[in-house]
Amino acid sequence: MPEIRNYTLNFGPQHPAAHGVLRLVLEMDGEVIQRADPHIGLLHRATEKLAESKPFNQSIGYMDRLDYVSMMCNEHGYVLAIEKLLGVKPPVRAQYIRVMFDEMTRILNHLLWLGSHALDVGAMTVFLYCFREREDLMDCYEAVSGARLHATYYRPGGVHRDLPGSMPKYEYSKFRSKQDVDELNQTRQGSMLDFIEAFTERFSKRVDEYEILLTDNRIWKQRTVGIGVVSPERALQLGFSGPMLRGSGIEWDVRKKQPYEVYDQLDFDIPVGVNGDCYDRYLVRIEEMRQANRIIKQCVDWLRVNPGPVMLDEHKISPPHREEMKEDMEALIHHFKLFTEGYCVPEGEVYAAVEHPKGEFGVYLISDGANKPYRVKVRAPGFAHISAMNEMAHGHMLADVVAIIGTQDIVFGEIDR
Repeated sequence: MPEIRNYTLNFGPQHPAAHGVLRLVLEMDGEVIQRADPHIGLLHRATEKLAESKPFNQSIGYMDRLDYVSMMCNEHGYVLAIEKLLGVKPPVRAQYIRVMFDEMTRILNHLLWLGSHALDVGAMTVFLYCFREREDLMDCYEAVSGARLHATYYRPGGVHRDLPGSMPKYEYSKFRSKQDVDELNQTRQGSMLDFIEAFTERFSKRVDEYEILLTDNRIWKQRTVGIGVVSPERALQLGFSGPMLRGSGIEWDVRKKQPYEVYDQLDFDIPVGVNGDCYDRYLVRIEEMRQANRIIKQCVDWLRVNPGPVMLDEHKISPPHREEMKEDMEALIHHFKLFTEGYCVPEGEVYAAVEHPKGEFGVYLISDGANKPYRVKVRAPGFAHISAMNEMAHGHMLADVVAIIGTQDIVFGEIDR
């Protein structure tokens, strides 16, 4: 037998399974991991420091770029913190729109996670399936904000604008037959709410398709069952949240335990795992997509029959309408002041958290009464998860490291900040 020796291996930072610029220094005993040391900070963009040098309303766009797969949920945490300091509450319609887009973002995040996690482990088809549904939701992002990813749609006091009355349609081209285009435009004939409702009706069948490909697939189970097990007590001690914590059997969800917006008026369940391994976390996220779909349905039903404002009518924090601004001098002054120096927020400190697709995303803000925050600290869920890498990977094979990185669903924008 050849002699097996210990050696140190660099995993990343440019590695197809590293999900961003993660560098893992692995101490190996043959094929077995003795120690996994994550080196982070290679994507650091000083988001928190930049937010401290800009008026409150100009930093919302930075939040999109933290976890760049869960854009609107990041905005939500920051906007909630500003609203807490200002002591304002957005109109109910705006709250329903926010909740609906939070849940769309949860589906968007979980679809990318599922596609890339399966791809890392060796299943290629799922990736293509997931992106089919992501495309529809990206169109919704684009319809309300003009951007497919970094929307900057949530604003202190509500949302940028109401839902559009029509969806953009595909145009005929030499690359698509008339029949294909007509099929794609079939659900785009009505309003945006009609489009979202059509999506929710077909989405549960799509989730069944992902499950047919993976849930009972013996190779998938061999690669995920019993891998990266974290006990409930240890998950709490490590600061886990979201699906990582619920996968270990602890029923903690900010939407239920500390409800914000209108979550306390909606009907949904919290999926919980039993074994705390990669497979359980997969099942938890799959069920979360179904529950998110349920919430979106309820929001669509409510929004259909309850028109109303989506922004506070307080021109110190929300801009006047364009036509008003063109005719009224006072409105023009409000607009100019709002977009140049913003607004002063009362002194104080506040922490606002949302149930982000990856876990508890919190924003801690300190205001000294100026028009920009004195301090901004983001509590990113991925940071706690990546710090448990050594514990989760110890004693596993090198191939299992890939499955563990996948199950953590990490994005480096929020970890390195």
